[in-house]
Amino acid sequence: MDQPGFTASLVVACLIRVPSEVVKQRAQVSASSGTFRIFSTILYQEGIQGLYRGYKSTVLREIPFSLVQFPLWESLKALWSWRQDHVVDSWQSAVCGAFAGGFAAAVTTPLDVAKTRIMLAKAGSSTATGNVLSALHGVWRMQGLSGLFAGVLPRMAAISLGGFIFLGAYDRTRSFVLELGRERP
Repeated sequence: MDQPGFTASLVVACLIRVPSEVVKQRAQVSASSGTFRIFSTILYQEGIQGLYRGYKSTVLREIPFSLVQFPLWESLKALWSWRQDHVVDSWQSAVCGAFAGGFAAAVTTPLDVAKTRIMLAKAGSSTATGNVLSALHGVWRMQGLSGLFAGVLPRMAAISLGGFIFLGAYDRTRSFVLELGRERP
């Protein structure tokens, strides 16, 4: 994995992901307002920076998540390949992706909790400033360990499913492209 290039792609992806995440999360806690109204309210009250609240905390969650998920996925595939004495099939890669994604989701849940708290904090509050350590400390002080891992099981389930689908599809597509390359003279 090309670490600098990979990190840069995560940073750029978050430029697109964060505004939609901010709107989505606020819509989830304010069911009476429509998505466009929430978007407009954020822009009116907080400006463009309101749409990017939690950007740093999202990047700080995504980097360790990826640093756990992808090496673990590759290691699980290598172990399975070694045990069966041949390269894993795409479905086996998908299973490895599910486990890797679920594990990465579990260990990075406190960072996800901090990100969510920052995105949903009242504008102008100390949490809204985006200090991840401060947000983590606040959760720890008020709710303890259970607060830091709030939502861990649904997060693990969703990301495991995503790991199964996306990493399995990636592996299948990669195998297909490599097979095409071998067939050409």
